[in-house]
Amino acid sequence: MSMKRTNVYADPEDLAIIKEAAKRRGISEAEIIRQGIHLAAMANRVWEEPLFSRTFCGPGRTPTHDDVRDAVADAVQRETGRGTTA
Repeated sequence: MSMKRTNVYADPEDLAIIKEAAKRRGISEAEIIRQGIHLAAMANRVWEEPLFSRTFCGPGRTPTHDDVRDAVADAVQRETGRGTTA
């Protein structure tokens, strides 16, 4: 992967933390900064498709504790072929 050089201004306290972390982790300060840039880029990326693009059929309400428990019990019973041990 090719890299492009850029200059940024950074808070001296942040740079000191990066310097300490780089020494502790045995990697370069530049690598920590590149990781941070990547995280910032991904956090601000606009995706073409929404995260929840599909819709699912449901009762139209938030499931209750009993609904969830029963759904999990039914799934376990289907997967194991056994009944629940409640």
